[in-house]
Amino acid sequence: MNNYNKSPSKSSTNASSMHTSSLATDLLVAKNIHKTYPQGSGRLHIIKGIDLTIKSNEALSIVGSSGAGKSTLIHILGTLDNPDEGQVLYKGKNLFQMNDEEMASFRNNSLGFVFQFHHLLSEFTAIENVLLPARIGDKDNLKSREKAEKLLVTVGLQDRMNHFPSQLSGGELQRVAIARALINDPEILFADEPTGNLDSHNAARIQDLFFELIKSLKITLVVVTHDLSFAQKFPRTLRMQDGRWVIGDKQNLIV
Repeated sequence: MNNYNKSPSKSSTNASSMHTSSLATDLLVAKNIHKTYPQGSGRLHIIKGIDLTIKSNEALSIVGSSGAGKSTLIHILGTLDNPDEGQVLYKGKNLFQMNDEEMASFRNNSLGFVFQFHHLLSEFTAIENVLLPARIGDKDNLKSREKAEKLLVTVGLQDRMNHFPSQLSGGELQRVAIARALINDPEILFADEPTGNLDSHNAARIQDLFFELIKSLKITLVVVTHDLSFAQKFPRTLRMQDGRWVIGDKQNLIV
């Protein structure tokens, strides 16, 4: 099993100030994020004033019980959902001041997503699924196909490129989804319970693959997981409870 650059850390009382490296630049900054959803005649407050700073090339995991707000937060950070209040800044630019077209282009070109379910299209082969974001982004077809082939080799699927999802195992499906998330060279890879549907053997392989990829591609990784053994491999782990950070530890790991 791989750990990703585990290093000593200083104590902190603010989750947004915990950084793995003082030399890294602020890539994504969330300020005072609130999110509510309708519930009966009122509103259910899911995210309650979250602050977070993510550095370039950082590896961060977020843990917490079901309903703590983890997935809602990662969806807001990835512009898949809007906050009711607060800002998300990418390299200093407020993402939610973009119009829909600008935000869709930004999301397709700068962010990658891996979810608990692979969301592959059943009528497309593995390589065709990987190519979808490149085609949406109007990338060069030949260069994109070459990159897709290289990514599928990297994730160990060189012999499965032309197989359809129905012909792939659960672990293989998730590896295709990871390759698809990387096709446009994102600066941040978001993963929401990426091993939640896998057996322990395949989960371990996917976890190791994440760390191998972020080292080789030098991207930022943000993972939501219930798996504490996976979370503890990260240099920085934050815990959510009732829509807020749980603060108070001598290490970056907050449990």
